[in-house]
Amino acid sequence: MTDEIRSDNLINETECETRADNAQNEVVIEIRHLGKSFGDHEVLKDIDFTVRRGDVTCIIGASGSGKSTLLRCINLFETPSSGEILLNGENVVNTKNPAEFRKKVGMVFQSFNLFKNMNVLKNCTVGPRKVLKLSKEESEARARKYLRLVGMEAYVDARPGQLSGGQKQRVAIARALAMEPEVLLFDEPTSALDPEMVGEVLSVMKTLAESGLTMVVVTHEMAFARDVATNVVFMDQGVIVEEGAPKDIFTNPKEERTKEFLSRLLGENK
Repeated sequence: MTDEIRSDNLINETECETRADNAQNEVVIEIRHLGKSFGDHEVLKDIDFTVRRGDVTCIIGASGSGKSTLLRCINLFETPSSGEILLNGENVVNTKNPAEFRKKVGMVFQSFNLFKNMNVLKNCTVGPRKVLKLSKEESEARARKYLRLVGMEAYVDARPGQLSGGQKQRVAIARALAMEPEVLLFDEPTSALDPEMVGEVLSVMKTLAESGLTMVVVTHEMAFARDVATNVVFMDQGVIVEEGAPKDIFTNPKEERTKEFLSRLLGENK
């Protein structure tokens, strides 16, 4: 069998249409005056932005600009030093149960983080079974659904060590989707991949974006940000310098720092 990426009726079409209808109005995540320091080192400074249902928000910027720390704060892997993170209008920064919050906000890591001692199917069922308390049958059906979506259903019995980097990342995406979160965060999902494997992961992510999944993506893939994002956020030195629609950021940036970053990056990629 081929590991062809599927984009047919695996994501509920009615739900996707509803998401699309609500996308322009319904705020899912709102970040207000978010700050994060490690000791005396201030990593994030007064961050504000909003993610609406169905948005694909791409966060770009040089390494060390605070992008990954911002994502880890949004998912409560790091506790913000100041500010608020609102999910559906509720501030979750001081929640007593971050695991409950993470049912709704999933994350895909650059290093895959698969369980090496489990096969692909079990990697994708352990969350639904342990956290969501689904039955074995329900969790396996859900896992197979999303493995099929990312083109990895033929590998259910394989261990992570038998997979390529691109295949591992697609399994990691399926695992996150199996929790059926409201929002999925991606922390540089292609940065650990060989160049020839990047395209297969970006293709999956584009399919998810087209389905209406709400996504926040930290990425160095400028073509993906330009072509797939609904909103682009440019960060530098822990602050949001500029944000807007991709066509505005990439063709007519207003801030000098944005212009310099894009000129340097796009020049390197010629």
